[in-house]
Amino acid sequence: MFVRPLVTLAVTVVALGAAACGTGTTGTGASGDAARAAGEGKTQYPVTISNCGKDYTFDKAPSRVVLMNGGSVAEVSSILALGVQGSVVANAQSYGASDVPGRAEAIKALPTGGVALNAQQDIPREAMLGLRPDFVISTYEGGFSSETGFATRDDLAGIKANTYVPGVSCGATGTVAGTPTIEDSYALLRDLGKIFDVPGRAEQVIAESKKRIEEATAAVAGKPTKNVLLVFPGMGADDFSSIAAAGVWNDVLAKAGGANPFDDPAGTMFATVSKEKLATTAIDAVIVVNYMNPDPEGSAKKILAQFPQWEAAKNQRFLILSDSVYFGPSNDVAVDKIADLLHADGS
Repeated sequence: MFVRPLVTLAVTVVALGAAACGTGTTGTGASGDAARAAGEGKTQYPVTISNCGKDYTFDKAPSRVVLMNGGSVAEVSSILALGVQGSVVANAQSYGASDVPGRAEAIKALPTGGVALNAQQDIPREAMLGLRPDFVISTYEGGFSSETGFATRDDLAGIKANTYVPGVSCGATGTVAGTPTIEDSYALLRDLGKIFDVPGRAEQVIAESKKRIEEATAAVAGKPTKNVLLVFPGMGADDFSSIAAAGVWNDVLAKAGGANPFDDPAGTMFATVSKEKLATTAIDAVIVVNYMNPDPEGSAKKILAQFPQWEAAKNQRFLILSDSVYFGPSNDVAVDKIADLLHADGS
């Protein structure tokens, strides 16, 4: 995701969550009209959505939607999962890779509004207002901060545009409301389903995701929990300065029969871990998160070669993932792939 500075990325990277369709089995989603023709039109407008302590009333489904960057693809992914991408007039979110076929291409095909992004690779105030949106989605509260040159919620209300931030990212600029879980990914889908008059489609995506996760979890039940190193090579100063700590990925790992030995109860999203600490930690598998990496498999093998004592190295047990480990609509893809990685041999 991620072209924004790392300090901002750490606020909303839960992301990635963040890309085209909801689960690995639903492609890139039908059009909004097709989704409604298949049994939607269930939202009773006006509908009021509570978001970050305020209420926002929608008289109809939005038709001029702007998606801010914020280092996430969770929001644009959810829009595509729900089949309402026809309402998007400008999208600033991108990742370049996806664990769902067709997702990266679907995101790339969305209009950008011809906006010149600011130094944070996001949409500045005047450009935002010029897009004449009726709905703006930011990945975190800072996306509506005047101090960083963005249109505020009040600015946007002044042109009759509603605004939204995923509930887990409400809070003061530079903070998150809590460590997200897969349930938070579902909450985003449900909110957008109501707003865009496709609540049935949202529940369908959620049901498919839950079914896939339940099947994967059942398959690993009773098997030993495996320690997983989740690492983001190239995102920090070196390979071990961007190791996953607190994040939605820990819920993903748990449901796949894994655990993160570097989870941080205090909520820090990324950790820097010394090679000495890594050498003395039992690591059963390595997951490299691919972001703008020309050779993610090479990165994984390089890490394993430094710690031949790990079970992960002895068994060459590694996996390359991208957007499915972040907050977003396809955590089921990651759960399924990780469960297979950790326990496919019956161990």
